[in-house]
Amino acid sequence: MIDLRLLREDPDRVRASQRARGEDVALVDALLSADERRRSSGVRFDELRSEQKSLGKLIPKATPEERAELLQKAEQLKTDVKAAEAAQNEADDETKRLALQLGNLVHPDVPVGGEEDFVVLETHGTIRDFGAEGFEPKDHLELGEALGAIDVERGAKVSGSRFYYLTGVGALLELALVNAAIAQATEAGFTPMLTPALVRPRAMEGTGFLGQAAENVYHLEKDDYYLVGTSEVPLAAYHMDEILDADRLPLRYAGFSPCFRREAGTYGKDTRGIFRVHQFDKVEMFSYVDPEDAENEHRRLLEWEKQWLTGLELPFQVIDVASGDLGASASRKFDCEAWIPTQGKYRELTSASNCDGFQARRLSVRMRDGKKVQPLATLNGTLCAVPRTIVAILENHQLADGSVRVPEVLRPYLGGREVLEPVAK
Repeated sequence: MIDLRLLREDPDRVRASQRARGEDVALVDALLSADERRRSSGVRFDELRSEQKSLGKLIPKATPEERAELLQKAEQLKTDVKAAEAAQNEADDETKRLALQLGNLVHPDVPVGGEEDFVVLETHGTIRDFGAEGFEPKDHLELGEALGAIDVERGAKVSGSRFYYLTGVGALLELALVNAAIAQATEAGFTPMLTPALVRPRAMEGTGFLGQAAENVYHLEKDDYYLVGTSEVPLAAYHMDEILDADRLPLRYAGFSPCFRREAGTYGKDTRGIFRVHQFDKVEMFSYVDPEDAENEHRRLLEWEKQWLTGLELPFQVIDVASGDLGASASRKFDCEAWIPTQGKYRELTSASNCDGFQARRLSVRMRDGKKVQPLATLNGTLCAVPRTIVAILENHQLADGSVRVPEVLRPYLGGREVLEPVAK
């Protein structure tokens, strides 16, 4: 939720942000109108309540002749106060409803455009020339099946398309990735967290996932719970309705959780293997910071992600995501995209988003600096989305005989293994 005071003072900036997102600009004027009704109805209610209280003090002191007239006036005021309160509540509800539909203000440095209008900021690592090495690279599914690591056929049999089993070294590789990611995050000062996978509506709405992203969210209607698509949701809601002392900030958490996404609108896209699936595990970094430190924290999250991908010895690029491809809560987002040899292009592996005070306002998470209380800033960054990371490792580190070299950073978590070898069928 954006600051309504900023909306009133600079509505053109909010309109420009909506336009850059490709969202409805008329929403801004509707919200301005609702906010004006909210404030004017609040003033009207306060005036009538004040008059009602003053009248209440006069009645006991009035003469019998005056009392009848005052009581009649008090009855009318009671009706007027009740109507004014109803008008105020209605305006409050309408303002909140419209404000929740409005995306965060886009950072002025974000490139304007759609999904393909990102800007490449950095490129790291060297893309392998498999032709020069004398063999054609296999894709991750062929490699994973030969290693006894991935089973999509039985995943589909049991749960349907876009589900899978990680078996044998595949399961061990996931555990190695999670342990290595948590170890890096802990060393950087993050508190490890195992978070709920089911959350109440307020937590999901508060983080901004029931707007444009709602179609990808699983909802358990009978119990009115949502399955999280990222541990960002329970981590953002962890300090919901709390006031944190400024000297405690930053607070940094590294959450590990299963994640669930419907992947609506991706029919026929990335259907082979485990790149785009309905359920996966992920290690997510989350920060609560002073708003003045938000942009610096954003860069720090990106640096931790770059450190992670460099340790996995993966070639990758960093992009500044375009305005039309931002989630509702992010003012700016950097993605790290790893090179996938058999696709011949970079694909998203991690992302880091600055949400400023957007989620904090919706979840009522504030900071106290002296006597001043205000919303703080929240940021999130994917450290390891397991299936996609496995895809990148298998394809980039494969050898001619179908085995896969293990990056050094993972070897301590795989019993010292240097190579994953195909298993006999």
